Amino acid sequence: MNASAHPLIARLSSSLDAPILAAEQFDAWAAQSGHALVVFTEDPVLYRETLDLAVIVPELAQAFPGRFRTAVLLQAAARAIAPRYGLRRWPALVLLKDGRHVGAIEGLRDWQDYVGELQGLLEAQPSRPPSIGIAVKAAGQEDSHPCH
Repeated sequence: MNASAHPLIARLSSSLDAPILAAEQFDAWAAQSGHALVVFTEDPVLYRETLDLAVIVPELAQAFPGRFRTAVLLQAAARAIAPRYGLRRWPALVLLKDGRHVGAIEGLRDWQDYVGELQGLLEAQPSRPPSIGIAVKAAGQEDSHPCH
């Protein structure tokens, strides 16, 4: 158990035997084979939905028994890793397969939405993570749609 984790997040971690990873531990953990669900948390005072997700994730694990392993990223680690997956909303879940991005579920959802989206992700193939949305242009290329 991590001393800085909120009690509900610590319970999530212990109930699923899900490690609370530091950013530098993430790559080695993620590289393992099979499906992996990564819980990206935020400060539960600012993002109360983080605590809701801490209760929902064990229920998802029960709904999909043995289909994925789980890890938790607390605020600092979550913020460090989130740009890799183009995350824009907290809290978030990211599904990996064999260390590769499959998809994400951002923000809080209804139960049926979580079940449906997670089922779809478990059936999907890994893909390139979405970018944060930074515009890129070739050298010498003029803006066809300049910003305001």
